[in-house]
Amino acid sequence: MPFRFGPLELIVLLVIVVLIFGPGRIGKVAGEIGKSIRSFRDGLSGKDDEETHPSTTEEKK
Repeated sequence: MPFRFGPLELIVLLVIVVLIFGPGRIGKVAGEIGKSIRSFRDGLSGKDDEETHPSTTEEKK
């Protein structure tokens, strides 16, 4: 049977996380996770290659 979290369980979990890490640290961690996800998506789509190698695109022109 899969775990089903209700609203009360989520609130308790959030309170425990805030007590362990503190509110400032959670913001930094969330920001880093967002940057990591964005970088991963850019890597999959190929946007990263164009930005890191601008000299190769200029030589082809």
